[in-house]
Amino acid sequence: MLTDQSMIEDQSSLKWYALHTRSRFEQKVYEGLCGKSLEAFLPRIQVMSRRKDRRKKILVPLIPGYVFVRSVLEPEEYHHIIKTVGVVRMISFKGRPVPANDHEIASLMILDGTDRTVQNRSFMQKGQRVMIMEGPLKGLVGFYLRHKGKSDRVVVSVELLRRSLEVEIEDWALERVLE
Repeated sequence: MLTDQSMIEDQSSLKWYALHTRSRFEQKVYEGLCGKSLEAFLPRIQVMSRRKDRRKKILVPLIPGYVFVRSVLEPEEYHHIIKTVGVVRMISFKGRPVPANDHEIASLMILDGTDRTVQNRSFMQKGQRVMIMEGPLKGLVGFYLRHKGKSDRVVVSVELLRRSLEVEIEDWALERVLE
């Protein structure tokens, strides 16, 4: 029987791992992992579809080709994850799976489902770190970016994937993050 302490320890050893998927298989991988009772996360954004006969909002992957899974990653569970239809590989370094930073996943979860314009950009890991304090993106942490003549932006970087996402924001909702 699990005690409260062992459940807490199990939760603390759970880490988010990135899975590289086959092209356009993100939803299938997400559903496959959930069907195996694994905690999965597929960050998506709302966009207008480009159909000839009508326009409607649809959800598309925020980071195409990637799905995240939360696991203790014991050998048996690793193979269970890797065998999911559409999974190409787990992001690893020198043959060992590498977990994503929890704060980066938390920021992706805040962006999940947003209808704001989010753009992929070159990887960024330097700059003034800020947190959005108000509005629908409250709690999002990233790097502050100012363009002359354009609105301000916050860049969320996922170091594990060497990818960055840029979202337009209102500067009054920002607060500097001390590291």
